[in-house]
Amino acid sequence: MNTLASGTSSKSNVWMSVSLALIGVIVGYVLAGVTSGSGLRNAPTPVANPTPTAAPTPQPTAANIPALDPKTDHFTGPSNAKLTLVTYTDFECPFCKRHHATIQQILSTYKNDVNVVYRYFPLSFHQNAEKEAEAAECAADQGGDTAFWKFADGVFEKTTSNGTGFALDQLGPLAKSIGLDQSKFQSCLDSGKFSQKVKDEEDTGSNAGVSGTPANFLVDNATKKIQEIPGGAVPFASFKTAIDAALAAK
Repeated sequence: MNTLASGTSSKSNVWMSVSLALIGVIVGYVLAGVTSGSGLRNAPTPVANPTPTAAPTPQPTAANIPALDPKTDHFTGPSNAKLTLVTYTDFECPFCKRHHATIQQILSTYKNDVNVVYRYFPLSFHQNAEKEAEAAECAADQGGDTAFWKFADGVFEKTTSNGTGFALDQLGPLAKSIGLDQSKFQSCLDSGKFSQKVKDEEDTGSNAGVSGTPANFLVDNATKKIQEIPGGAVPFASFKTAIDAALAAK
């Protein structure tokens, strides 16, 4: 009786093992089919998304500043200056308004050695800045560099800045006040004749990493070396330090 029971038990264990093996095969086959049908068989192991980081603020790169060009740039100061200060400006920027006064101090202090060029960088949130830049070009179109700088002086003197500080309907009267033909000026402005130039100059600033105004670069007119003067509308003393060092190195 004990032997028979033992044999019966052994056979039961064998069949149980075989049954479990068959069940395992069937289950594996079914799971394989389901996995294949869902397109997940070869799906990569999910990877946690990296924590996003803020893009670095572009810094001005002096090497990318376009060369000075008397045909397109408007100079004030001595034509044979040893140094040129290039400023990317916005006529509705309050810091540029303050900086414009510093420019006058630079020109007065270095009347034989430094001249200045403004290039346009109208900020998108300053509603009138782009049209004011076009207006400055229309002034230059009639009266050359002298008219350009008189016009720039007038805008910065009267604007309260921050977008619409100088009303666009006052651009024509300003042109007349500096001796320009107001009708011709207004026709130029209304035509958008210089809108592309303003955009092109803004692009040159962007390509050089300019992201705010004013942005300043000091050019050695003999060596063509360009250096950034960081900080925007920095005090006159900061410009003096850079200019004195550049002149001493000549």
